[in-house]
Amino acid sequence: MENTIVTAAISVPRPNWSADRLTTRIVHLGCGAFHRAHQALYTHHLLEKTDTDWGYCEVNLMSTQSAKLIEELKLQSMLYTVAEKGQDCTELKIIGSMKEAMHPLIDGVNAIVEKMANPSVSIISLTVTEKGYCIDPATGHLDLKNSLIIQDLATPSTPRSALGYITAALKLRFERQLPPVTILSCDNVRENGHIAREAVLALARLQDTALAQWIDDNVTFPCTMVDRIVPAATEETLTEIAQLLGVADPCAIACEPFRQWVIEDNFVNGRPDWDLVGAQFVADVVPFEMMKLRMLNGSHSFLAYLGYLGGYAHISDTMTNVDYRNAARALMLDEQVPTLTMPEETDLEAYADMLIERFTNPSLKHQTWQIAMDGSQKLPQRLLDSIAWHIENGTDYRHLALGVASWMRYVSGIDEKGQPIDIRDPLSDTFAAIYEKDGLSIGVVKELLAIKSIFGDKLSKNSQFVENVTNAYQQLLTVGARAAVATL
Repeated sequence: MENTIVTAAISVPRPNWSADRLTTRIVHLGCGAFHRAHQALYTHHLLEKTDTDWGYCEVNLMSTQSAKLIEELKLQSMLYTVAEKGQDCTELKIIGSMKEAMHPLIDGVNAIVEKMANPSVSIISLTVTEKGYCIDPATGHLDLKNSLIIQDLATPSTPRSALGYITAALKLRFERQLPPVTILSCDNVRENGHIAREAVLALARLQDTALAQWIDDNVTFPCTMVDRIVPAATEETLTEIAQLLGVADPCAIACEPFRQWVIEDNFVNGRPDWDLVGAQFVADVVPFEMMKLRMLNGSHSFLAYLGYLGGYAHISDTMTNVDYRNAARALMLDEQVPTLTMPEETDLEAYADMLIERFTNPSLKHQTWQIAMDGSQKLPQRLLDSIAWHIENGTDYRHLALGVASWMRYVSGIDEKGQPIDIRDPLSDTFAAIYEKDGLSIGVVKELLAIKSIFGDKLSKNSQFVENVTNAYQQLLTVGARAAVATL
């Protein structure tokens, strides 16, 4: 397959090296679309520019579908295509930063843990989404009721969760007196390094206090801010890339041309020089993280729920409606920007304009449904933290309130035309039970607000917040999403 891709794609830039050049120095958990179009691509460009040998071992842990991707990568000698889709043209690149790939259904759990503990590995990185950290959003601590964590505690040598694999690998390093590693979270999670550290240490303490102390003393968990719009691959995407490439590539992925990576420079055992290819190493990632989570991700969620309810399949479709476009920009500048503390030179108005331009790109078929997934995990950091700031400061947050109400309306599971919505969320059963009891009525608002893992205690007891969200929800029931956005 490797030769097919390389020989068929005569005009497409491709690696002038083979996997033999690479050493597995990073094990990455979660070889999804975003990782393939972001961190793996940065490393590919570093391999183009320097004589470095940093290579990835890609690991998928969960589904049989993710095992299929690992098998397909192996068939292609770990090569795959990234299509960077601008408004006017598409640029293809064949990526060659992966050395090997593994899955427990193919290789077994022990082989993966051993690979992560191999002395040549300096970094264990991960893109496992918010829910992969098994953190209770209400407390910020490890969720001991999580089924994967329960299994990891019962059989720590055969882990199920990403945290369990990391902890098992660190245990081997500790027992064998091997060098520590850096755990590099690349997920869209606020202070992701701190979250990863809290989760791993909590699990380790429950297994072995000496191990936990060694991790605390030796292992580093840098925070990162990652940014690139990468829609999930569809048959349409893969067909389009195959036509441009000249051959089918089931591992291909499409994304926007823009990319950004801000990394806390806190590595215990070496790192690639990603700054040579556009990444930024800084002492404190948090301001950049908050800017992105609230301005980009917050407006993305706002557009996803209101867009889906309004009949828009893609984010770019919402941008054809001037009301949605204006509302997204106002949400960013009027309600998210005041909550941020950024370095003086940061031009947040220019950043907002750039985000609107990125959202408008019609070449990217970024589904509102895809962004709407796992809202219970995303809402606190994207919308609710900002609302808490506005309540404390006595300022207006009507866009944010409508965003929360639109999420509530979305998780009813029925759209404005009476058609079913495929709700993908860890709490989907909870939502279904609430709607079965109350139906499409404002009675659901207080019951949804009572979910502590999402709203905590303060917001659900704040009468002004409850009233604002209830009014916004009623407005969605009365006039629908498009008219509700127009009134903003």
